[in-house]
Order: sequence, then structure tokens, then C-alpha cells
Amino acid sequence: MATIKAPTRNRYEWRIVDIVVASVIAVAVGVVFFAWSAGYAGISAITAAFPPLAGLYTGGWLIAGVLGGLIIRKPGAAIYCEVLAAAVSALLGTQFGLAVLLSGLVQGIGAELIFALFLYRRWNVGVALLAGLGAGLALAISENILYNVEWALEWKLLYGVFAAVSGIVIAGLLSWLAVRGLAKTGVLSSFAAGRTADV
Repeated sequence: MATIKAPTRNRYEWRIVDIVVASVIAVAVGVVFFAWSAGYAGISAITAAFPPLAGLYTGGWLIAGVLGGLIIRKPGAAIYCEVLAAAVSALLGTQFGLAVLLSGLVQGIGAELIFALFLYRRWNVGVALLAGLGAGLALAISENILYNVEWALEWKLLYGVFAAVSGIVIAGLLSWLAVRGLAKTGVLSSFAAGRTADV
């Protein structure tokens, strides 16, 4: 008598737990986004003499995509988490309004492209830093096009450098450290991120 084999799950297929946890991450980080946005007025005042320096502050808006991608490890996780987090910050009343949805999409794509480049198979600190870099560059390019149009080219390039550095350190490194910390608590046991040493 032939045995019936259970269908194998596609490693890229989202599970219910993936959707739930990605949503929880995005909502939590969305609150952080809202608070981070509130602090931007002070940063703008501090950097008024040289606005490109504000790029060093931007990494806080890139965390959701990198963190979500590192934990969920499925195509679309970075975009999903970044856009949902942006939507939460908009609902909470961020001063940037619904424009944050476009920003979230662009920044999520920046991180997502890095994870896709490694075929969603590598999740070490180097990939995390590159994802932060990708998100930071995506942010800088979009903001230079939409908001910094009148800046000199040198300022736009410096803003890109500062945003990239911020993305690497705040979104990349801090997200990687957060995943390692969460993995040690056991809360990520349902995910590969909680069971492998390369998180």
C-alpha cells in the first residue's frame, strides 16, 4: 500500500505565524517611527546651518524593514514591515502625514533588494549592514528627489553618505543585535532566526 506523503512547504511561503509576528514587529516599530518623527524638529534646528547632517538621524526610520527581514526571512518581509510601520506612524498622527507610506515603500524596497540579492539564504551581520545601507540609500535618493530639490549636488551626495551611515549603524547593526538578543530569549523559536547561529 502506497503511503501518502505530506506536501512539503515552500521555504519562501508565508505561514500564519510569519504574518502575525511581522505585523507585531511593524506595529511596535511604527510607534517608534512616530516618536522618532517627533524628535526630527529638534534635529532640523540643530542641523539648520548644514542640513545634510540630518541624514545621520534617518536610520531610525529604516529599522522595520531590516528587522522584519532578518526575523521573517521570506520575500516581501522587509517591504511589508516597513510599509505597515509607516502606516501605523501615520495613523498616530506623524507630522509627515500620508507621505510616510511612499517613504516606507521605497525604504522597504531598499532593504528587500539586499535580502533578495542573497536569495534569502544569508542572514549574518554583513547582510544586515548591507540591508541597512540599501534602505539608507533608498531613503536618500527619494528624499533628494522629493524634498531636497534645491540643494547643491554636493549637499545631496553628503546627505546620501550620512543616511547610508545611519542606515548601516542604526537599522543594520542594531537590528542584527536585536535579533540575536531575541533569539537568546527563545521568543523566536518558531523561526530560523531563533535556531541558527548566523542571526
